[in-house]
Parts: sequence; structure tokens; C-alpha cells
Amino acid sequence: MVLYTSPFPNSFLSVLHSFSWALIFPCYWLADRLVGSFVPTTYEKRERADDPCYFHALCIIITTPIYLALLVASLPFALIGFLLWSPLQSARRPYIYSRLKDKNHANGATLLTEWKAAGSGKSFCFGSANVCLLPDSLARFNNVFNTQARAKEIGRRIRNGASRPQIKIYIDSPTNTSISAASFSSLVSPQAGDNRTVNAGIKRTTSMEYKGDNCGSNNGEENREDKGGSAEPHEGEENTCIVRINGEENGHMSDTETDTVNGQARASGPAEPSLEGDAEISKTPNHKQKEGDSGSLDSCSASRESLVKVRVGDGTVDQSTVNNKLLYKASIMKKTSVRKKKHTDETFDHEISAFFPANLDFLCLQEVFDKRAAEKLKEQLHHYFEYIVYDVGVYSCHACCSFKFVNSGLLFASRYPVMDAAYHCYPNGRGMDSLASKGALFLKVQVGSTPQDQRIVGYISCTHLQAIAGDTTVRCEQLDMLQDWLSEFRKSTSSSSTANPEELVAFDVLCGDLNFDNCSSEDKLEQQHSLFTHYKDPCRAGPGEDKPWAIGTLLDPEGLYDEEVCTPDNLQKVLESEEGRKGYLVYPTSKNHSSSQKGRKASLKGNGRRIDYMLYTEEGLYLEWKVEVEEFSFITQLAGLTDHLPVAMRLTVSTGEDDP
Repeated sequence: MVLYTSPFPNSFLSVLHSFSWALIFPCYWLADRLVGSFVPTTYEKRERADDPCYFHALCIIITTPIYLALLVASLPFALIGFLLWSPLQSARRPYIYSRLKDKNHANGATLLTEWKAAGSGKSFCFGSANVCLLPDSLARFNNVFNTQARAKEIGRRIRNGASRPQIKIYIDSPTNTSISAASFSSLVSPQAGDNRTVNAGIKRTTSMEYKGDNCGSNNGEENREDKGGSAEPHEGEENTCIVRINGEENGHMSDTETDTVNGQARASGPAEPSLEGDAEISKTPNHKQKEGDSGSLDSCSASRESLVKVRVGDGTVDQSTVNNKLLYKASIMKKTSVRKKKHTDETFDHEISAFFPANLDFLCLQEVFDKRAAEKLKEQLHHYFEYIVYDVGVYSCHACCSFKFVNSGLLFASRYPVMDAAYHCYPNGRGMDSLASKGALFLKVQVGSTPQDQRIVGYISCTHLQAIAGDTTVRCEQLDMLQDWLSEFRKSTSSSSTANPEELVAFDVLCGDLNFDNCSSEDKLEQQHSLFTHYKDPCRAGPGEDKPWAIGTLLDPEGLYDEEVCTPDNLQKVLESEEGRKGYLVYPTSKNHSSSQKGRKASLKGNGRRIDYMLYTEEGLYLEWKVEVEEFSFITQLAGLTDHLPVAMRLTVSTGEDDP
């Protein structure tokens, strides 16, 4: 299948489209500014509350007639442009595929090595987020503003979080099988090439062996010699460090260990420079970095989960006193223990993290509706992802029943090459949703090859369903269509047969904003849909019931700029408590309970409306391989930039060869 790298089949149509949009844009921009000036966000209201001279009201009185006059003057040109633009959409392609040609521009893509499926397996990390990049006047109805600046900051935070070095923690302790109590997702690491042992105690553990940055073959050799049965690093994992934690009966450090730590603190070198663009200061107030904000990894202060604490004698010493300067903030990917974890019987890790996972491989975004914002977002993401599919959807009356003013809002980014892509538009949208070409994007990626030159591929699908409350029937119809399209895409892109497999399928993942939750009584039909018999939801205990650790992903728009939640660290801390979730997450509505928000939330089960999903299936994969969830994360790194919580899932593909 040919991937479309431009929106039109020839340059003449592209030039004509650009000319028509140039005629439309002044009218569009003026209308957007005019409407936006009458829809203030809560942040702007608080800023203006201290204005004794009503300066803003005076500005609106002066600028409104000017905007109206210019808008009327631009209408004839916009009409001519629209008459040219609308018929051109019949020739427009359903997406644009962008590949980074200069790999030196990317921080993450160049680190990939081809997976040969000769080792014990490999892990793949998937992320999904609704980023609310609507035209500014419409975004304000969700209490977010300055779409262009937000798009740039969102891309910067995502690629900064994903490009951190990954640190794996292997725990050997008879008394403590998890470090979840410490709530760590980042760790201060030594400089590259520094292989000295770091002795530090984490809770009941008293020594950790740091094996250096990008350990390479040394990790495999030491792991093979490990008599404790620790798993070997998965083949092809990049930018990964290994930390061994050995438990002892006492929880304190010896004098020798203390001297070693103190000596390392004195030997700490200067911090590495931040990633490109980190020094930029956004003009948008809600994007300012505050104390404790780790969203962009350039904060001078570390978050609670960013600090590894060591014990010296009877006191607790902050790791920041051990390492004078933060060199990296690297995520800790905790090894799942054979024993059951405290308060849960899950076989995988789960957390609320202030960062996107390190070594994020695939990213699916929703509500990237604004074209200019999509370009800014793509430019930032290309610092990490080599392959991006954006501007997905159809316009005008092409291929759908009703007129479409904006695209689907879907965007896909990958570190692995895209082999095939397809898009389908839901024809049954209602209300405001019918003005957007909401649909589903299907992708096939190549993640490696076998020694016999068989391709190893994976399937990823991204979608955004009907949003209007009460449209249960519409969403169920869309789920039916989604299942049919998934099957068709697999059949049309498969080049293998059972007798002669040319391709081995490693994973099949479905993610997106489904606009229904698994706990609301109003969403029973969606909860019982047959999609969930084919695809597994790691957060779901069954129809109508989520697992205790799962939380909602829809934030209360009114509280986006509260000081308690306006930074990634603060939002993470709030969501870790039940009372905090009740104050800042949207919960299902119910006619049977009090209209008081706090009282209504307290009486409902669950931890908020979880409408953003990450699903996977074991059907149709290579029979000799096994897919398991390694970790699941709810991410707060986009605090203040969107009204949704991103989610991430790491899958491990076990090949059955040399498995421990």
C-alpha cells in the first residue's frame, strides 16, 4: 500500500487549495478571535478579578466593532475561497504521512535497533491522549486556551518525557517484593559511562547495583550469572539501565556504604544540558513552570516521585543531597514479582506518573483538529518520533453523509516504520460531532524481522467516538463498524498464509477516546459490547466494574488552573488520594443521588469517568508468542494543557526462546 506524503495527488491541486484557504483564513481567524473574546477561561477570570479599572471590558468594547467590521469585509473573499475549497476536498487524501529525513534531528529514533526475535522477547510502549487542540474559541468551552502555544508545549513535554533514559529495577528481597510504596517513576543516574556502584537503600532494601547507562552486553552477562533468577533484558531495548536491589534483614546502610554514597555525591559532575527547546518560556500563563513541576524535565526542584531516598542510620536523607545536581530524570520500570503485590493481585505494575514512559514507541492522539496546531505539534514530536501520520480525515461532503468542517482530530506517531494505513469515517455522527469527520485510523508497523527474514509486524488502531451524552445507540453502532473495519484491515494488509507465513504478528492494540466509562449506569450497552470479548482492557474487572487502582481520565474543567493541580507533580499527588480525585475528576451523573457534586461523587463506585482506553488482543497473533501487560500508567505530564489524562501501556512479547 502506498502511503500518502501530501494531501493532494499533484502540485496544481495543492496550490489551488492553498490559494482558496488563504482567502478563507482571514474570516476564520477574525471569527475565532471575536467569539473567543466573549468566552473567558477560569484562569483569565481570576486574573481579571483584580482589575479595578475594568481594562479588559474596555478592550472588548473597543475591539468588537473593529473585529465585526473586518469580518464583514472579509466575507466576500471567504465565500469565493469556500467555493474553490469545497470541491477540491473530493480529491483530497485521507491523511498525510511524514517521515523524518534528517535522523540527527531526532533524539529517540536513532537509538532503535532492529529486533531479530532471537532472544527472550521485547517490550513495546503505547501512549494515548486527548489533547483538545480545537480552534481557540471552541477550546475555551473546555476551559483551555491559546491552542497554538499549547500544541507546541504538549509536543515538547511528550518528547522530553519519552526520551529519558529508562531504568529497570530488579528486586530480590524476601520481605519486600514491590517498590510501589515509594511511588517512584524517576531516578537520578550517574553520568554516561560511569559504572561505579551506587549503594542506597529504598524502603526495606539496602543496596542497589547501578550498571551504567546503556549497559549493552554487560547487562546480559551479569544477568546470566545471576543466581536469583532475574530476567534478562529484552532484546532490542534501547537507552536502558539496570539497577539491582538486594534486600537485607536490616534497613540501614553500613558505614562503608555511607562513605561510598557521600564520595559519589562529591564526585557528581555537572548536569547535562536540557533537550532542545527546554529553555523556551511560553507566553501562555498556564504553561509556566512552577516549583516542583517536572513536566518538562527542566525544573530545579524534584518531585516527590523523582527523589530516591536513602537511609543513613536512623535518619532519612534526600537523594538530592547525595547528588548535587540532577543529571537525568529516568523512569523506573519496576519488575513484576512472582509474589502478589500488597493490596492487589495484579501481575503487572500500575501507577500514576508525572512523566510519559521512557522509550515510548507509539503515540495516538485525539482532538488535533486545528491544522496550524497540528503542524507545531508534529514539529515537536519529530524530535523523538521518526514517523507521523496527521491531518487524518475528510472534509466537505466527501465520503460521508453530512458536511464536514474539520478533520477527525487523530494523529499517530511512531518510532517504527509504518507499512500500511487506512482511515474510515463514522457516517452516523449527530449534533456538533457530525461537523467533524470522526472515525478510526488503522496502522500496520514493522518492528523487526526473524533470522529467516520474516517480517515482525504489529497493528495499532486509534479512534474517537460520539461525544454527546445519551447517544448510546450511536456509540454502539460505531463500535460495530469499528470491529468490521479492524477485521477488514487485517485481511487486506496481511501477506501471509498459515502454510507460508511471511509475517509474524507481535501485537494488536486499540486505543482512543471512546466517550463512555465502565462504571456509569447510563453506559451499560457500551460496557457489554462484544468488542470487549475480543480485546482486553487492563483496567477492567468486568462490565460495570473497574479494578480498584484504575482512575478516571476526564478532568473537571473548572479546576484545571487550581494551584493544587496545575503542575504535573501537584496533579499526581492529588490523584493519588480518594478525596483529591473526587475534587478534580469528572464522575458519572446519576439521577438517584443528590445534586451536590461532592455528595454525588462519594456515593458512586469507581474513581471517575475513565473514557480513554488502551486495549489489546491475543487473537490473530503468532501462536508461539505470548503477549502480556508489563505496566499501565495514568500520566499527569500534560497538566494545565488539556482536560484529559493521558494513558500508557507497555506490552511484553515473549518469544518462548530462553525465557527464564
